Amino acid sequence: MTVKTNAADLVSVSVTGQVAHPSFSGLPAEPYRLTSEGKAFLWPTFGGIVYNVSVGDTAFGWSGDCVHPSISISNAHPDKNRGLNILSCVGNVAVVTTGAAKGAEGVVTGKSGRFSDQVIVHFDIETRRKIAIGDQILVRSEGVGMTFPDHPEVRAKSIAPGLFDKLPVRTDPSSALLIGVTATVPPHLVGAGAGLTSEGGSLHIQSTDRAELAKHGLDTLRLGDVVAFADTDSRYNNGYRRGAMAIGIVGQTDGPRAGYGPGTTIVMTAIDGALGAFEAPGTNIADLLGLSK
Repeated sequence: MTVKTNAADLVSVSVTGQVAHPSFSGLPAEPYRLTSEGKAFLWPTFGGIVYNVSVGDTAFGWSGDCVHPSISISNAHPDKNRGLNILSCVGNVAVVTTGAAKGAEGVVTGKSGRFSDQVIVHFDIETRRKIAIGDQILVRSEGVGMTFPDHPEVRAKSIAPGLFDKLPVRTDPSSALLIGVTATVPPHLVGAGAGLTSEGGSLHIQSTDRAELAKHGLDTLRLGDVVAFADTDSRYNNGYRRGAMAIGIVGQTDGPRAGYGPGTTIVMTAIDGALGAFEAPGTNIADLLGLSK
């Protein structure tokens, strides 16, 4: 079905960033992190160019900690980086403007980093091999300010109108907007990102208890899967509220730290039952957007 939006009124504006370098804090001097069992580990984490992890791949099993598939970008100026992060929307077109891959087009697939500090962009592997750290990526941002005239209680967040139009949607007898998802995350599995802004960054699915993940069908998630968060209000900050719901897109891999797991970008939310979900196995933006490896 078609859901009416104000897409024709949205402002499309450019934002830009550079391919980010992976980094570790200078202090404390030890680069190690701790697993949920208190064991030190040292794995790749977010940032840089990832050649062998792509949207559509499993979100679990990698020897990495919350890795971003494909390319991570940021802007060196903090205020400009905030603009890049807020205005970029999942589904936006991104273009390489410098370097050997100049002119190549990709797609924004998520927002992440520790505190909303990177945007994740998909390029096919051949293009990734041409891109270098520091290359400029321009995002044709569009989506911030999107509304649903027939569902005014539902807030759109970080989603391009073109991607929304491809999602499986329904309405129920109460006129709630229902989104097709691969799985629903119960509130007790909501992890890092709770209490932080829903305009950027990521909301994680805690994955320490693998049996509990399997119980809710979350142990087979893929990067790019569309998921629902039950009793989660993400209108401003991410937090618990009975009857609320948020819709997210899995943007980064699992990791061994307590409170973390696959990280998602929130793209819709509402309270009081105005937004719901139905089972639509396999709903993944790699398929919806035709992203090739």
